[in-house]
Amino acid sequence: MTEKTILIEIEDLNKFYGVREVNLTELTKHFPRLKIIARGDIIKLVGDENEILTFEEKLNGLISHFHKYNRLNVNDIKEILNNGDGTVLQSEENGVLLYSVNGKPIKARTKNQKVLVDEFRKNDLLFAIGPAGTGKTYTAIALAVQALKEMQVKRIILSRPAVEAGENLGFLPGDVREKLDPYLQPLYDALLDMIPYKKLEKYMEEKVIQIAPLAFMRGRTLSDAFVILDEAQNASYTQLKMFLTRMGENSKFIVTGDLTQIDLPKKSDSGLLSASKVLEGIPEISFVVFDKSDIIRHKVVSKIVDAYEKNEK
Repeated sequence: MTEKTILIEIEDLNKFYGVREVNLTELTKHFPRLKIIARGDIIKLVGDENEILTFEEKLNGLISHFHKYNRLNVNDIKEILNNGDGTVLQSEENGVLLYSVNGKPIKARTKNQKVLVDEFRKNDLLFAIGPAGTGKTYTAIALAVQALKEMQVKRIILSRPAVEAGENLGFLPGDVREKLDPYLQPLYDALLDMIPYKKLEKYMEEKVIQIAPLAFMRGRTLSDAFVILDEAQNASYTQLKMFLTRMGENSKFIVTGDLTQIDLPKKSDSGLLSASKVLEGIPEISFVVFDKSDIIRHKVVSKIVDAYEKNEK
């Protein structure tokens, strides 16, 4: 008889084990000759050594499935346990970048979102420019999380110009994170859709994922990182130049912005306005322009954008 103790490194054990531990029950049913005792994140096994090795292989398959799809149910378990290599058989995923915390597929849904994904495969620096609601930032963050999960990069850095706070932020109450939260909340929202809360908190504590205002980028060299500058229309010419020159080895940069929502005192000061002209002709840089046909928010949003366009003309 052999004894072995296994530590399960999963933040949301309740979700992994299932309601009333239905997933754990299904797993133990397949190993009737093993004595299996689960206490929190510790599983103790007693039985034949080969049987324990098989159990461990199948358990690793379940954990890999859970990490990838953010879900696990009885049907998944049956398929993994009945498949010889300990994995679940999946049909072709048709452009799925990753799966949300609810197990829903996240992928490019519009013409220009697909262009953004395609251009990302070709170049390390991309600009995604277009109106609100077109999924520019969400798609960029999905690409970043996918790159992190696949270990293409070691960290994700998300940034925004904190124009409303004057980039100084010193007069606001609280620590740095509390000062920034109102300006960076849209980035948190996207991340929380893709990464379980506890895991996201751990990533942020360990600085695997960093969220900071544009002013905090000065003087840094960002290597082995996926870096996104959101709301870049509110970055000045000098700030945008500073940001782009932070690019280090093995890094991906995506700059997103909406030229119709410039909050700078003088609209002509926006660095994003001149970026396409300044950087034109550099083959390693891609510009993807979104339009109202890419809007995937409430159907009335595209009508609002259209109405404002007509009024401004």
